[in-house]
Amino acid sequence: MTNTATDAAIRTSYVKIPNGGLQIDAYLAEPSGEGRFPAIIVVQEIFGVNIHIREVTERLAKEGYVAIAPAIFQRTAPGFETGYTPEDIQLSRKYKEQTTAGEILSDIQATIAKLKTLLNVNANAIGSIGFCFGGHIVYLAATLPEIKATASFYGGGITNSTPGGGAPTITRTPDIKGTLYAFFGTQDKGIPQEQTEQIEAELTKYQIPHQIFRYPAEHGFFCNHRNSYNAEATADAWSKVKELFQKELQTAA
Repeated sequence: MTNTATDAAIRTSYVKIPNGGLQIDAYLAEPSGEGRFPAIIVVQEIFGVNIHIREVTERLAKEGYVAIAPAIFQRTAPGFETGYTPEDIQLSRKYKEQTTAGEILSDIQATIAKLKTLLNVNANAIGSIGFCFGGHIVYLAATLPEIKATASFYGGGITNSTPGGGAPTITRTPDIKGTLYAFFGTQDKGIPQEQTEQIEAELTKYQIPHQIFRYPAEHGFFCNHRNSYNAEATADAWSKVKELFQKELQTAA
């Protein structure tokens, strides 16, 4: 580990995740205390492992989780992170379009393998949380057997697309292994209400343990660095996230 920082509750560092010939950059936040902790993979928006994603990672560590945020654009844009201007969005979408579901799942699987090498991680208690494009990715990654709990925030395109093309990600719903909570804003112009209803219907149809939460908020409402930030919706959603991970990961053997 390099560039390590420590405060009273957590320590943070930048690490590498090996995946074949690829070395994936990642931001790691860990509780400072001794013992073995559940782990959570934090999946970025299209804007890279930026300040928002690092803050979420640290926030989870302060709740007692080893949290790691891998760089999803490592293959095409190593070191990429940006803000939320129209120009930032245009560039970020270009990198998003260069991803594929197969490569993303491979990178998440490599992240799981990395977590299993850490002595302070309970390998039987791994979850994930993702935002925007990351919300879509964690729905995809929920099909991996190691993922026991998933928090998906405003994941667009789940019902009608998958990274790189092919059958929409929603068709993989029967393969989800753990519990999934999904969070949407009813004022999100990019995710119509009928799509959230379709996701809920599929999760119900295949008896996937789940809850869907809808807030009178816009896309990106959880991010306090965006104009669409909604403090009330964020506070409620965070309480639900803590409930999910406490129930599904803290009690895992």
